[in-house]
Amino acid sequence: MLSISVKTFDELSRDELYDMLQLRSEVFVVEQDCVYQDIDGKDRKALHLIGKKEDRIVAYTRLFPGGGYFEEASIGRVVVHGKEREYGYGHDIIEASVKAIEDRFEEFRIKISAQKYLIRFYEKHGFVPVGKEYLEDGIPHIAMIRESSAGKNS
Repeated sequence: MLSISVKTFDELSRDELYDMLQLRSEVFVVEQDCVYQDIDGKDRKALHLIGKKEDRIVAYTRLFPGGGYFEEASIGRVVVHGKEREYGYGHDIIEASVKAIEDRFEEFRIKISAQKYLIRFYEKHGFVPVGKEYLEDGIPHIAMIRESSAGKNS
């Protein structure tokens, strides 16, 4: 079972920060064979959604209000440990991320920069591709937007 929490940068423990950065590096740099600057100065401004299993971080996203990364609220650094992907934790953390943005930021339009091979995954959560494909750190990406019905009614 995945235990999910949402924390500001200052609320993260040293161990959580270390484990989060280790997971991101393990997947984005090593597994995806992509040399890029993961520690980009934006973690201090983000909310951090942490998925733990048996007290170990196995899933993670970082969240921004509109203007924090894109004009819209956003979800980034979406990651699930390779050995934990079979359990559907990616879906769990995306659902929790959308809810956290709506609850904490009261924003209902969310933009992501999705790796192209994950388009169908994000479409299952209401995200729609916008614009043209582009390369980010050598990996094909596409912008995607999700607008919840709650945002359309306000």
